[in-house]
Amino acid sequence: MLKNRKSYPWIVVGLLWVVALLNYMDRQMLSTMQEAMQADIAELELAVNFGRLMAIFLWIYGLLSPMAGAIADRISRKWLIIASLFVWSLVTFLMGYADNFNQLMVLRAFMGVSEALYIPAGLSLIADYHTGKSKSLAVGIHMTGLYMGQAVGGFGATVAAAYSWQSTFHWFGVVGMAYAALLALLLHEKRPETVRVKAEATGAKSRESILKSFGMLFTNVVFWVILFYFAAPSLPGWATKSWLPTLFAQTLHIPMSQVGPISTITIAISSFVGVIFGGILSDRWVKRNIKGRVYTGAIGLGLTVPALILLGLESNMVSVVGAGLCFGIGYGMFDANNMPILCQFVPAKQRATAYGLMNMTGVFAGAFITKVLGQWTDRDSLGSGFAYLAIVVFIALCLQLLVLRPKTDNME
Repeated sequence: MLKNRKSYPWIVVGLLWVVALLNYMDRQMLSTMQEAMQADIAELELAVNFGRLMAIFLWIYGLLSPMAGAIADRISRKWLIIASLFVWSLVTFLMGYADNFNQLMVLRAFMGVSEALYIPAGLSLIADYHTGKSKSLAVGIHMTGLYMGQAVGGFGATVAAAYSWQSTFHWFGVVGMAYAALLALLLHEKRPETVRVKAEATGAKSRESILKSFGMLFTNVVFWVILFYFAAPSLPGWATKSWLPTLFAQTLHIPMSQVGPISTITIAISSFVGVIFGGILSDRWVKRNIKGRVYTGAIGLGLTVPALILLGLESNMVSVVGAGLCFGIGYGMFDANNMPILCQFVPAKQRATAYGLMNMTGVFAGAFITKVLGQWTDRDSLGSGFAYLAIVVFIALCLQLLVLRPKTDNME
């Protein structure tokens, strides 16, 4: 059987890579389609309304992430992933039928519910299949799916210009629903042996109450640092996802249908390089120094600081695109090591719950900055907002290096 092959842990990464691509593709393409959609939905002519539309997804997604992680620690992650994929793809399909702003808001809220279920389940499943020294690389490869989805989503405006924004949503949704059916045949669950034996002894799969799991995490001071370390870079991370096409269009004076792919591909390609390089570097460094993963993430954050300043203050193509490439490489190195660093401080039975909480803080930070930058765009310079974010990232970088001191690479 497929699941008995030695290569199956990497097959799981490949299967979930496609899910990650669809996850970001379906949410990201809306960010480039404002011009195409505002002809039919007048409210989207205001940037603040477009910011509300992007933010409602993030608030719902963030609010449900801790519960999604707790659920993933207690039921089959395979079926949770499949259900999540099918529902958000159905929502994408239905967005093509929306004819007013309120309908779009409701559908984006439902997308937030369904997509929140995926990331904690997917990353914890990968971590359980890759318990050795390939963990950062496996997580990093999976993250490239997110970046590729971001890049493909950037073509939403291009496809909409060639056909219609309605048909763009329809076809993207159909692809996701079809892949959910395929995934049901090929993806299999796996739990660590220590968790499985304990579950068999108690006659249940998970036996800590949800409140107890949350309590154990919140009494861990290091976990609070990890939460801030994750949330601070999420501010510029989500800002680039939601507003980078707009920033590029304003700075470079290029139509959105052309600049959408330029901005998203710039971040996607550089992030792809960053997660692969960061994954390999971290997996090798941790063999010689237990803080290797922490140091690799710190290097990544360090690269994003000057990149944000240049994105905000420069106005020529070479400088802006170069800053985007630098930001993507740094953010990719950071992204590849979030779950591996978490594994150094949180036991396997609580990882999805912990990552759900991390996702919540990161996404709430993203929802906040998405709305703020929308207001900033209507009143002031979007670029200066990006430049100020470098300060927050620098604080997170210093705190990470001072506090995170792991004693093991895989806490059981």
